[in-house]
Amino acid sequence: MASRKQKKVWRYVEEGSLLKLKSYLRKHRDVEVNFTQGKRRRGVLHLVCARGDDALLRLLLKHGANPLQKDRNGDTPLHLAARRALKHGKTEYDDLVVPLCKHCPAALRIENNAGVTPHELLHGLTFKQNQSPRADAPRRSNPEQEWREKLLGECQDEFFETFGQYDDDFMRDYEDEGDFADWAERIRREYMSKQQARTRTDRTQRRKKEEKNAEEAERQRRELHARLEKEHREYLERASRKKDETQKGKKRRYEERCDVVFLSSSSSSSAGVLGYDDIPWPAPRGSVEEMMAVILHAVDRADTDAFRKFLRRQQALWHPDKFAQRCGGRLQDRDRQRIMGTVTALSQELNRLAQSLR
Repeated sequence: MASRKQKKVWRYVEEGSLLKLKSYLRKHRDVEVNFTQGKRRRGVLHLVCARGDDALLRLLLKHGANPLQKDRNGDTPLHLAARRALKHGKTEYDDLVVPLCKHCPAALRIENNAGVTPHELLHGLTFKQNQSPRADAPRRSNPEQEWREKLLGECQDEFFETFGQYDDDFMRDYEDEGDFADWAERIRREYMSKQQARTRTDRTQRRKKEEKNAEEAERQRRELHARLEKEHREYLERASRKKDETQKGKKRRYEERCDVVFLSSSSSSSAGVLGYDDIPWPAPRGSVEEMMAVILHAVDRADTDAFRKFLRRQQALWHPDKFAQRCGGRLQDRDRQRIMGTVTALSQELNRLAQSLR
């Protein structure tokens, strides 16, 4: 199967583009011109001889085309040149047969599949020319004409040998056209390279943008976390201050009510009747633990002696027997049991705390 370069050589031969073919062969010296094409399996020399293009014939012979190459019928290029000479006369003989015979005399004896050689074909041409005395007579009797024909042949040979030697200065367009496939491939590679570079650039920019967004999101998250922590600390501080103020208020009311209730009870036994809500509890309607929290609020436990004295005063205040002596006669009958139960529980909690200090 012909390569891409060989197909281009075949196309130039079909078109008869001598200048393009000469420039292309000069630029691609490695191209093999001895190849076959088509169902007849003919080479480029077969095509040139069939078309009668002597300039392309000389150019291909110069670049190594094989005159002994056969087609499917066994015909060499010289067979085709001989048939064309038989049909068109001496001009085709001089343009095609003579260069082939000079380049490869052995081609005259090559037989085709029918057993016919180019020499046998040309023998018939020679016989017809010998029967024409008018054509032969001037050639025998006019040496000057023979000399001119020989000089013309030498000039033609020299012309075809030097033809296109100085074409490089003005054949740039043909070279570009002859190398169009390479140019297109180069353009494709450049385009793909630019696309890949653009893709890498876009990927890099996208990665940097994602990293920047991630850093920004992380920064915002840290700021939010710090703000929330700050707000939480402030909330806890406010809650602590509020709780402290509440506990202070409860303890102040507790102490004031203790002075009112217990001092009035000790000074006058005929004071008013006391119900459950009239008792100066540290935390009205609260549990014993809540009451203890109010009692012990703002008490310095590190000062053990002062803390013991404080506990003894509270124990004396809430001892069930002493409480009964101070207020027992004023308690309402329906709340008495409940009041004494709460007093007992509060006294027991104070006793337990006092024992833990021993």
